[in-house]
Amino acid sequence: MPKSVSQRSRYGIVPPMHELSLMNNLLDHALAAAGGERICALHVRVGPLSGVVIESLRFAFDALTPGTPAENARFDIEETAPTFRCPHCGATYETPVGNYHCPACAATDGELTGGYELELISIEVPDDV
Repeated sequence: MPKSVSQRSRYGIVPPMHELSLMNNLLDHALAAAGGERICALHVRVGPLSGVVIESLRFAFDALTPGTPAENARFDIEETAPTFRCPHCGATYETPVGNYHCPACAATDGELTGGYELELISIEVPDDV
């Protein structure tokens, strides 16, 4: 898989547009959920098959949050593994990318049930809100 490359512009390094657009949407949802209050942290879940470059997503977060209620917020990313359900023995399992054997019966034709996630899991706001 080719690595995503940031580009230079007159504003400095710009993250790939894919992650910038995704982070903009995540921030919109987080800011709406916070009702305009300050955000202390965002918690996001990202699957390895989502097509998201984690470093670019972090860069986009840093680029988009200044001047918003999420400025100086912590950005926590939970990276997941692909998950499968075996059609032969019914086992559900996680496995690293590239190793798709069922640990119970060694079948290789499991149904992919997770790994494409990009989810805003939660936000943290100050206790006094």
